[in-house]
Amino acid sequence: MAYRRTENMARRLAAREEAIVAAATALAAAGGLAAIHVAAVAEHVNIATGTVYRYFPAKADLVGEVVVGVAQREIEAMRKAANAAPGPLSALAASIVTFAARTLTERRLAWGILGEAVDADIESARLAFRGLIAAEIAGGIRAAAAGTHFPDIDAAMAAAAIVGILTECLLGPLASPVLDNAGRREIVQTATLLALRAVGVVDARARGLIAQCPIP
Repeated sequence: MAYRRTENMARRLAAREEAIVAAATALAAAGGLAAIHVAAVAEHVNIATGTVYRYFPAKADLVGEVVVGVAQREIEAMRKAANAAPGPLSALAASIVTFAARTLTERRLAWGILGEAVDADIESARLAFRGLIAAEIAGGIRAAAAGTHFPDIDAAMAAAAIVGILTECLLGPLASPVLDNAGRREIVQTATLLALRAVGVVDARARGLIAQCPIP
């Protein structure tokens, strides 16, 4: 009986932690990382502010957990798209298209994690997110280069450049506004075309690959 009580308590604690992170993520989706305030999170979950601090001793800890959760979600989506593609070059295109499309869908959250000005104690978590996305793209570049789909290239540097391309095209101050689904599709395809061109995929082939990619 004592074991069951302990097991049930552990489940309740884990569920509350998940609820706290979910509330913080929802706030970030609406207003960026700056919108994550412990009091607001506590109100969303209907718990005391002090309870949030028992799980996350500092706001930076909570924000870091939000970033980790979003990173895991995005990496999983990119891998799922890549795994469904018929070959390594198609997989690279599918991975980039998926990241670009999902970024536009949650533009405010993505800007918070990728480009928003944040405190120094949060910057490390955000850099980790960018690093994970770049590493995923670099893996796709290496696989495609091994299949001689384009000239050999420094995959890590190319992936970092692609993350920069996508951030500026989709989220930066010069990014085009998204007006409707057709506009969203055009932005995703154009950003992906630029990324594929950057690693040496010839234009006609790049356009064909993008046209075959489902946009989530």
